[in-house]
Amino acid sequence: MKYQLLSKEQFEELHKEFSTFLATQKIDKKSWDAIKENKPKKAITQLENFSDLVWEEVIRKTEYLEHYSKDSINLFHCKLQTINRIVVRIENKDINLQEKKGLDWFLDNSNDPTIQYFKGEKDYATSRNEEIFKLIEQGAVLANETLFNGISQLIKPATS
Repeated sequence: MKYQLLSKEQFEELHKEFSTFLATQKIDKKSWDAIKENKPKKAITQLENFSDLVWEEVIRKTEYLEHYSKDSINLFHCKLQTINRIVVRIENKDINLQEKKGLDWFLDNSNDPTIQYFKGEKDYATSRNEEIFKLIEQGAVLANETLFNGISQLIKPATS
């Protein structure tokens, strides 16, 4: 298995897609029930193969990721050959960026002297998909470009 098995909830959410996946292999509901009952290893292999297909598709479409901790935000723009990263670090221990109140404070006080910004770009050390999946495993979530582009514009004068 290349990635990780989807959770029970994810399989439930994707039950129609999983049925289509099985149908492409000429496995109907009756056959699937028999496989689960009599050939559990084969059933697990089918679940793993489907999970990998889903992860491949999700990762292929991923352009932006965000990861929040109490005192920092990591923003990623996942290009084809490189990944851009912006790190926002807050030294004010009273602010928790994992809470709405802390994030609102940051958005209202983006020029506060307790906030540091870092920006960088690097080539993928392994494959694009592997690195994106690793970030997701570490807690990054899929995002749109809004926060990345907004902060990028905010810090542009400081880096020019």
